[in-house]
Amino acid sequence: MKSLGTLRHVARYPVKSMRGEELRSASVGLQGLPGDRLCAFVQTGLRSTFPWLTGRELPALLRYQAAYEETGRGPRREPTVQVTTPSGERLAVHSEALREEIERASGRAVRLHIDYRGNHDSAYLSLITEATLRALSEAAGVAVDHRRFRMNFVVEGEGPPFSEKAWVGKVLRLGSVQLAITEPDRRCVMITLDPDGGANAPAVLRAAADLNGACAGVYASVLAAVYAAIGDDLSLD
Repeated sequence: MKSLGTLRHVARYPVKSMRGEELRSASVGLQGLPGDRLCAFVQTGLRSTFPWLTGRELPALLRYQAAYEETGRGPRREPTVQVTTPSGERLAVHSEALREEIERASGRAVRLHIDYRGNHDSAYLSLITEATLRALSEAAGVAVDHRRFRMNFVVEGEGPPFSEKAWVGKVLRLGSVQLAITEPDRRCVMITLDPDGGANAPAVLRAAADLNGACAGVYASVLAAVYAAIGDDLSLD
């Protein structure tokens, strides 16, 4: 098998557009990482195929830290999500206090939506290389920070920037996980937002457009699922 790189970062985002969690390892199911994009706040009364409230409408969402937890054992394990607000208050994601705070900040009526398949834009998993992150960040004049791109897996390899596009249509193996790479990840204004405070850097999206047709990273479907950990090898299967 041809090696493509080594897994350096694993992340999940329990609430869409909120700050994610860095993991050393994670079980991987046919629907991706447990807890990833489990929750989202939806704009009520909005007739759209994309009804979620995201950092596009409220950049301050990136300052809310979401944490996914599982309590109990065996089949009785119950998932919960806790959110730490920018003021340091810790609230359950389903609490009325959190919903009201987000409504006040956004000026929009919202409700919590929980989907155990995840509130994903396209596919259950996403991958990007560190070479791509560096190329985009340097072109845009921002610090290299993988969190800006909100990917599940970040891989370090010897390939050039945007080498991920050559993976589309192929089957890869990440440790014990088998992945079908389905399509490039076409980016939006979310990558212009600083992951700590939400400050806008439009040059990041312009760099993605100029260097790679607005794409950065790829989406994947899971064919065989077990476990992924930092240090795992990514290879052509």
